[in-house]
Amino acid sequence: MKKFARLAGAAALALALIPMAVLAADQTMPAPGQTAPTFTLPSQDGTSISLDSFHGKWVVLYFYPKDMTQGCTIEAHNFQRDLSKFEADNAVIVGVSVDTPDSHKQFCTKEGLTFRLLADPEHKVVDQYGSLGHFGSATIAMRNTFLIDPQGKVVKVWTKVDPQHHSEEVLAALDEMKKSAGTR
Repeated sequence: MKKFARLAGAAALALALIPMAVLAADQTMPAPGQTAPTFTLPSQDGTSISLDSFHGKWVVLYFYPKDMTQGCTIEAHNFQRDLSKFEADNAVIVGVSVDTPDSHKQFCTKEGLTFRLLADPEHKVVDQYGSLGHFGSATIAMRNTFLIDPQGKVVKVWTKVDPQHHSEEVLAALDEMKKSAGTR
């Protein structure tokens, strides 16, 4: 059993460290200027959350590979650390992975996360956003982020993000977007 636990831990570490560069050829990402594809997915508390429910707010929609892995934990902690700054800018953080609502609930409880994590085990939304990837035989979400304006338009896209500094990048872009729109 200990050997299995070591192997599982090693696989999780490898997942966190290896770049996720596998995209299916037929996937396309929503581009800046396009309307963000709408969706409804279950969150960590079991409630259904729709993108439409955030109309009038900025949305940071980030896709990540797997709950409780090193890179994903770092990224989530940094978004949590900066959550009050995002809220002051009328923005919400929404994370999406192919994990289940129960996995998200455990992740949020263990790591003290208070923003929404949405479960997409059927890969529908991950695919809509061109963020479906593979790690070995596992299907995962690629580490991509979409900044969506209060009217529901994609204004910025990040791919293959660095989880260590991504929250700061998104905050800077949000500030820049708000300045250029004259809403600061």
